[in-house]
Amino acid sequence: MLAGSILLFLLVVGLFLATVFVPRFGRSISPRNWIIGGGIFLPLPILLALTFYALWQGEYLLRGGGGFPLQSPLRVEAHGTMWQWRFSYPDIRGATPTSGTLHIPTGRTVEIRVSSSDVIHSFWVPRLAGKIDAIPGHTNYLRLRADRPGRYGGVCSEYCGTGHAGMRFVVQAHTQEDYLAALAEEGGR
Repeated sequence: MLAGSILLFLLVVGLFLATVFVPRFGRSISPRNWIIGGGIFLPLPILLALTFYALWQGEYLLRGGGGFPLQSPLRVEAHGTMWQWRFSYPDIRGATPTSGTLHIPTGRTVEIRVSSSDVIHSFWVPRLAGKIDAIPGHTNYLRLRADRPGRYGGVCSEYCGTGHAGMRFVVQAHTQEDYLAALAEEGGR
């Protein structure tokens, strides 16, 4: 999407610079036609391509990320309280809940069940997914996927009181082989 927006920006700037620096470029085109052509027909193919890509990626996550064999999403529960996140892993037998660090496997879609017990929080991992609110008495769902191992920062993006600025967490993505070992090690601490 960033590449598409850069392409669109460069096209518009290029046309603008051509009208300013190239003698008589575009002078025969009426202002109305510039608006229609530059404002509708120029960005339309790029915006349609970006929309198609976003819908395709959304469906990819909803199906569990594809791949063979088709795996159902791994369930993780994220519970927000003033001013921390607590994560539990109901699909992993014997996994101990963690605070401040969410462990996920790479290459697999993870369904986060987001909830809160006190005020509205917002669960957001900018590099992996959009954000979703954690509302008391209600469970919301968010799917994310990390394609490579690493640490990804997460925040509460809804002001929830004086400790809001410190309500950060880390998503630690592990290879499939290291995932269970990391959960076991976390439980041993």
